[in-house]
Amino acid sequence: MSKQLQKGFTLIELMIVVAIVAILVALAVPAYNDYTIRAKVSECINQAAPAKLAISEFFQSEGNFATAAEDYGFDFANSESQYCNDLQLTPANGYITVTAVNTGAGTNITAQLQPETGAGTDYNPTSNNGPITWDCVGTMSAGESRWLPSTCRAGD
Repeated sequence: MSKQLQKGFTLIELMIVVAIVAILVALAVPAYNDYTIRAKVSECINQAAPAKLAISEFFQSEGNFATAAEDYGFDFANSESQYCNDLQLTPANGYITVTAVNTGAGTNITAQLQPETGAGTDYNPTSNNGPITWDCVGTMSAGESRWLPSTCRAGD
């Protein structure tokens, strides 16, 4: 009796490897899509950095928030990018609302940047004169909040 040597893999072994790779891909693709959407939303939030600086500088020098957006010395209308087409300001309290578009999420993603004191309360211009810190508050439903950066998710 002569013994045959096995050369290569059997069909079953190859099918097992293909099944394992398919499972890994099925898990990785949705996670990667969420990651890319979150990166685009983060870019939009970072687009608001010059506006945050203008508001912080105005508050530190004047002791209060402006009554009109133009008083901050920042052109909010021309602060668009590929993923951020809307940057709105509420002058009375310094809130900045950013809207991310074209992210692949199927919906626009909105977040609000709010100036606060270190104690975590809204600024009261008559009693607070410390440095401004910014909170990010997302307005997405619970299932969609995965597309917001972790700093913008409330309790997720």
